[in-house]
Amino acid sequence: MKIVSWNINSLRLRIGLLKKFIDLTNPDVICLQETKVEDQLFPALELISYGYNFIEFCGEKSYNGVAILSKFPIQNTHKIDILDYGHKRHISTQIKSPIGEIIIHNFYVPAGGDIADPKVNDKFDHKLKFVDWMSDFFSTKTLSQEKIVIVGDFNIAPLEHDVWSHKQMQNVVSHTAIEIEKLTRLQNSLGFIDSHRHFVNHQEKLYSWWSYRAIEPLKSDRGRRLDHIWVSPNLKKYLSCYKIYRDFRLENQPSDHVPIETSLQF
Repeated sequence: MKIVSWNINSLRLRIGLLKKFIDLTNPDVICLQETKVEDQLFPALELISYGYNFIEFCGEKSYNGVAILSKFPIQNTHKIDILDYGHKRHISTQIKSPIGEIIIHNFYVPAGGDIADPKVNDKFDHKLKFVDWMSDFFSTKTLSQEKIVIVGDFNIAPLEHDVWSHKQMQNVVSHTAIEIEKLTRLQNSLGFIDSHRHFVNHQEKLYSWWSYRAIEPLKSDRGRRLDHIWVSPNLKKYLSCYKIYRDFRLENQPSDHVPIETSLQF
């Protein structure tokens, strides 16, 4: 099962790029963030024509929005308005697999604004509380026997080599100590395996996002690993490979994020 996560930053604007990606990689499950489209305008029929007969989505005009596209049957979909902000930032569903039901949670964590102080920046405060909610959700649920994958744009690069310069980024939102602490708590809540770092040494640079302001983003390579695919411990033995499609940052009208992929071999 090939699972992809991608902050596409406007589905309708980049649906042609999504089609190109599907033709190139043929994933089984695609989780999108920042779809930026209201549900009544979601291009479901076009995505079905790409081979994804099972689609769930939750969106709003111009902001946020998440979706799950699957080639496998899905059921028991949930869309949680986390912290009652009215934002469309979460969707989950069960997907049938050869080893039973796998629950996939797709999150778009708030970016947090520019000032890393929750006392003066409501957006940063919202971000920290959002990640706390995620940790509490997975800690308090009876989930130890469930097969769970959580994916999305977490907007946090937790490790030293998940950013281009740990020294220069320590006080920059996405790599501050408090964000890393809270994301670590989330990971520990169910003992999640960071699927990409499962394959890549922590001393190796690894990015999924490059700023729109970068003229030659991959050449300067001042990136951050903001996008993640984690699996519960009972799925660890099925991890077979990972990919980050860096070249999609160089496409015409690209998202600032690129697709990331994890494969499970049953």
